[in-house]
Formats: sequence, structure tokens, C-alpha cells
Amino acid sequence: MCLIVFAWRPGHQLPLVMAANRDEFYARPSLPLGPWEDAPGLYGGRDLEAGGTWLGIGPHGRFAALTNIRDPRQPPFGRSRGELPVQFLRGQLGPEAFLTDAAQRAGDYSGFNLVIGDRNELWLLNSRSGVPERLSEGLYGLSNAGLDTPWPKVEKGKALLSECLIEPQVPSLLDLLHDAQQAEDALLPDTGVGLNTERLLSSIFIATRSYGTRASTALLVKADGSRLLVERSYGPYGAHLGEVSIER
Repeated sequence: MCLIVFAWRPGHQLPLVMAANRDEFYARPSLPLGPWEDAPGLYGGRDLEAGGTWLGIGPHGRFAALTNIRDPRQPPFGRSRGELPVQFLRGQLGPEAFLTDAAQRAGDYSGFNLVIGDRNELWLLNSRSGVPERLSEGLYGLSNAGLDTPWPKVEKGKALLSECLIEPQVPSLLDLLHDAQQAEDALLPDTGVGLNTERLLSSIFIATRSYGTRASTALLVKADGSRLLVERSYGPYGAHLGEVSIER
């Protein structure tokens, strides 16, 4: 994922409301949201190149989502970050124990943010800090830096999500993820990729010939543990390829 905005509200009738975009090269093979036949109870998209996922739900109310940390100076690493959400969703460790273990292995991967949780807790691991963090109630944004780093797309996404929280609905969550307006140059971060690329990546929704938003996902978790997960898939230039809805 390249943008995740979410509201964590323990005790609320909708404890977790989330909207997320996965940005990737269109040529990278993947499957849309669906059940994993080799992992009963796991639902998510699947990266066919490395076998992992960018966002998914699992048994016992488990949830996991991943973003990479943008740094062109970091060397390539052998292991795919997408395996981390799968390990949590398929495993038995609680969120804190899993992230404590993952922090010890973070050097095997390029930089990442991993958000995981269950019905009672929500946790974050930023591989740069290496310290698992239990998230308190609040509204958060995560792109390709740290939690709530004030990039324009993060700030805009959080503001749009805040407007949806009075009565969260899947269509409004997916609509906020389709905002293609680029940020002003003065507001752009400098992550070492050059001004033109910073402009391209500054919008919530990205659409080019070879790279862009491949999937937009809305997740609503109810107090009884039931979950509604909806994903829209896109192709080159933002062509709408389909929509999948799963309610568990």
C-alpha cells in the first residue's frame, strides 16, 4: 500500500474504518481481493511475483496492511515485505509479540511500515525505528514515510476521512481514494526521487501508462467483529477493472 488512512476507535460501533491505495507497476502480476485456498480464513489481494499481500484480513478478527518506505538510497534486500502481513494473518502470535519478533528480522527487508491488529488492539512497526507501537484511539495517516508524516496526500486523506466518519459508507471511502489532484511544488517532500516523480506520487490516486493505483480498498470493522472489505481494481491510466466485496 502507498496510502492508508484509518480511524481506530475502540468501543465504538465501528472500531476500525480504513481506506487504502496500493500503488504499483501494472506489469507486476497480482490477484485481486479474494480467499486464499492455501490459508483458510485469509482474504486479501495476492502478489503473484513474490507471494505476499499488501492488505488482508484473517481469522479471529486479524487485520494487516503494509506500506514501503521510499528511499532510493537503500540497497535491495532478498526478502519480500509482502510476506510479513501473511505471516501475521496465518499465525498465532498476538500483535505485540508478532511485531517484537518482526523487529528483530526487519533488517532482512527494505524499509516498511506494518499495521496489524485484532478485535482489541492495533499496532504499528516502522522498520526504521524498530520499536513496535500500540496505537491509541485516533485518526491516522500512513504513506511511504513515518506515521502521520505530513505529506500532502496524507494530510488530505486524513481530512477527507474525517468528513466520512459521521456515517462511514464504502462508496464515500472509495471516492476519497480517487482524488488525483497533485500537490503544489512547495509542499512536496524531497525523498530523493526528483521533482517530477515527487509530483506524480503526490496525489492520492495515481494513473499513468506503466505505474499507478492498482487497488483501492475500504474496510469497515463492526463492534461484533464482522468486517466488510471492498476493493476496486484499476489498470493503466486509471481504467476501472472491477470491484470485489467480502463480508465476514
